[in-house]
Amino acid sequence: MTEAEHSGRKRGGRRERLAARAAKPVIDPCPPGQIGGQYRPLSDADLNNIYSTALRLLSELGMGEVPARLEADLLRIGAVDNGAGRLLFPSALVEDAIDKAAKRFVLHGRDEDRSIEVGGDRVYFGTGGAAVQTLDLDSGLYRPSTLADLHDFTRLQDTLANVSWYTRCCVATDVPDNFDLDTNTAYALLKNTTKPTATSFTLADYVDPIVEMLDIAAGGEGEFSKRPFMKAHISPVISPLRYGEDAVDVVYQCIRHNIPMSCITAAQAGATAPATLAGFLAQSLAETLASLVMVHAIKPGYPMVFSNWPLVIDLRTGAFIGGSGETAVLNAASAQLSNWLGLPSGVASSMSDAKAIDAQYGMEKGITSMAAALAGGNLIYESSGMTASLLGASFEAFVLDDEMHSNTYRALRGVEVSEENLGFEAICEAVLGEGHFLGGAHTLAAMERDYFYPNLANRDEPRTWAESGAQDAWTTAKLRAREILTNHHPAYLSEKQDRRIREQFKILFPPA
Repeated sequence: MTEAEHSGRKRGGRRERLAARAAKPVIDPCPPGQIGGQYRPLSDADLNNIYSTALRLLSELGMGEVPARLEADLLRIGAVDNGAGRLLFPSALVEDAIDKAAKRFVLHGRDEDRSIEVGGDRVYFGTGGAAVQTLDLDSGLYRPSTLADLHDFTRLQDTLANVSWYTRCCVATDVPDNFDLDTNTAYALLKNTTKPTATSFTLADYVDPIVEMLDIAAGGEGEFSKRPFMKAHISPVISPLRYGEDAVDVVYQCIRHNIPMSCITAAQAGATAPATLAGFLAQSLAETLASLVMVHAIKPGYPMVFSNWPLVIDLRTGAFIGGSGETAVLNAASAQLSNWLGLPSGVASSMSDAKAIDAQYGMEKGITSMAAALAGGNLIYESSGMTASLLGASFEAFVLDDEMHSNTYRALRGVEVSEENLGFEAICEAVLGEGHFLGGAHTLAAMERDYFYPNLANRDEPRTWAESGAQDAWTTAKLRAREILTNHHPAYLSEKQDRRIREQFKILFPPA
């Protein structure tokens, strides 16, 4: 064997091991899309009271700072000008928007096998965020996020089975021009993953040219809009209860190009919304309903994720916090409210305040992500890789969170009770025979079907763990992240597509 052949075989072996680790087993005990709704922090009376208060806020207080184009569309469908600079939404108008809203729709991947359906009671974990700092793999300290980090995060998550869609998780702070930032962000998603993706548009004027880039990847002019594989994250409502003109303009342009949207309300309890949890939920629901009414006025039934994201601050300092018990219960309640209305729900959970990959990190991630999943959040944003109260993103966190999600899905799957699973005959055989269940047919059948086996969590006894180097979770995850980044270099754009994009846009990432 030549040295080149030997080297190629070694590289191929690493790729095979990587693929095997990333792949789900043939019989997957915990696939994405498990059914949520088991946790109900709100009673039926609570749901009705919060909803009634939200309707009252919209009908009596309404929305301020309504852009002229949107104002005309809202007045046309029944909104009322109160003469004091605010538009009021009668309850009948809001309920009509809810009735006609898209209840289920597909988030397409460029690879159709990676598409997911949003709505109903299915739960999916994905990403979000705009981290301006990255936890450096070498130093273990934070530094400004770069365009190279964005590419690395995108190809890392491409291997992770439980990241069901990918929203850019960090901001390339080394790209100062907003248009270049938006186009280079879209390019990073196109180049490095075929999952459903999402991004944001700083200005409406940026939508048309970026759609031209998406058309190149989709195969020709107008092809992207036929099966859009990138959705938009937009915050058209500014708390408390007013519209933001730039974001509203982006909404119009996205609808023009058939880009699905997550219309995100991100009020902060005690700052831009009431500190009481009930009052917060009422205002936040009203604001997200205002986004729905806006979409209804432009194009009834247009696909919109009802992204009611409750955010919390530490009232002692004013600092944003993402890993608290209040965050857990508010996002669970938000998911419950959205699902109760029959709307595709989006919430934000698993946003640890920890800076290191430590016990605080694990505790906060586990509590908040499990609560949102058990409550039935259809899309759980910020659930992978985010640290430092959303200021940071971590490669190690991505791989650890992916394993956490498998355990969460397994918990959601619950217990299947059947005659076979009850195992009466197996119990009799064990009691009257070997006296144990090890190696029995009943056990072997359940072994892969019912149990999840982690790749990262250490289950060795202490002496074996010590003899193997006594690695903590941070070290183990660092090694896994490095392995993926070393070996996974996808080529989801052809040379021709890449060349056309580079001719048309200022792509700052060097060619392969």
